[in-house]
Order: sequence, then structure tokens, then C-alpha cells
Amino acid sequence: MSIAPDTRPAPSPTGTIKIVLVDDQALFRAGIRMVVSSQKDLEFVGEAGDGEEGVEVVARTRPDVVLMDIRMPVMDGIAATQAILAQADAERRPAPRILVLTTFDLDEAATRAIRSGASGFVLKDSDPEFLLAAIRTVHAGTSVIAASATRELFEHFDNRQTAPKPVPVAFESLTTRERDIFQSAARGLSNSEIARLEYLSEATVKTHISRVLAKLSLRDRVQLVVYAYEHGLTT
Repeated sequence: MSIAPDTRPAPSPTGTIKIVLVDDQALFRAGIRMVVSSQKDLEFVGEAGDGEEGVEVVARTRPDVVLMDIRMPVMDGIAATQAILAQADAERRPAPRILVLTTFDLDEAATRAIRSGASGFVLKDSDPEFLLAAIRTVHAGTSVIAASATRELFEHFDNRQTAPKPVPVAFESLTTRERDIFQSAARGLSNSEIARLEYLSEATVKTHISRVLAKLSLRDRVQLVVYAYEHGLTT
């Protein structure tokens, strides 16, 4: 499936990051709404109590980032993630970044959600400051949220797979420099960390990352991590 890299909804007229929250616990939603609304650069634009309602709210409000609980009635977070991204692709419009909210750090459901297109995961008991930083990070697209935890998640569950998938022909189109940057990004390094490692400017690294995502038809950096693990390209 061909996916446009690093796409996102058009910026809000106010310059804020628009947020939608999907969670079946009303008290939890109230707390997150309060935390998000306290930030000048974030705008809380909608919420839903189940995945099906969440898909409708996202279609109506066009947020930049969706905070998505995994386990919900009617439609769970994995199915809702798939529906939101499929709807955006069908309508040829930028898809929101989706941050999965989970109770467990090694949650196979979180792995499945990321494989379905989510851009990362955050523990529901994380500090508010970490959640806010995660929202900004996933919106900026310059690094993987909690890179070591994300790698641990895939290492834990990928060990159950019998063999990696064959490396796609598209990977062979990457230049030597792009492959080096691919490996660094697959380890979860940020643009600034890759720039120091490769003696490049951050702008140049960003350009290379965009080219890699485009050539491999990947949505964002965490999908690059998934790609590396699925095809046995991690070092």
C-alpha cells in the first residue's frame, strides 16, 4: 500500500496542535482535557467514548493528533486506528498522527496498533509532562516517542515470529547514505542525534528521512521502525 510520508492536516488558523481524545473512561477524558487545554500551543477539539464515535469525531474535526485508548466497547482502538487512516487515504487527505494509550508497557495490542499505522504509544499513567512532550514530538515527526521502549516492545513480540519477511525491492533503491540514516532512524535516533552521528545538518537529515519514507512508502518514523523489524533490517 502506498502511503504519503510525513503528511499531516493543515495547520490550525491559530497555529495550535489540534487534539482529539478517544477513551471510554469519562473521568480520564476530563483529566486529559484539562491537561491539554492548559497549553497555549495545544487545542482540544473533540472527544469520544468508543472507537466508532472516535472515527466520526476525527472525520468532523480533522485533528493533528489523536490520543487513542486500545480497549474500548463498540470498536477498539486498533480497529478505530485502521478506520481513521483508511478514511484519510480514501479521501486523499492528510491523516492525523495517532498516539495509542495503554496500561502496560509490553502490550501486544499496542504492537498491533502501531503495525496498523499508529505513530507511537504512551502509558496511561505517564506524567502529564511526558504526555505533552509525546504529543509535540509525534506532531513534529523528528523522532520516535520513547524509542527504547518502542524497540523493546517489538523485540519482545517479534521474537515469536519464525522468520523476517523478504526485503522489498524498494529498499535496494536507497543510497548508501540513506541506508545509514535508515539504520539510525530504526534505532530510534532523533534528527539531531543522526546529524551529530553523520556530521550533517538537521535540515539535511530531515531531507534524507523524507526521501527514505517516500521510497519505502512509509507514513512516519515509527513505521520505519516496524519496517526494519519486520524485514530483519535491525542492527
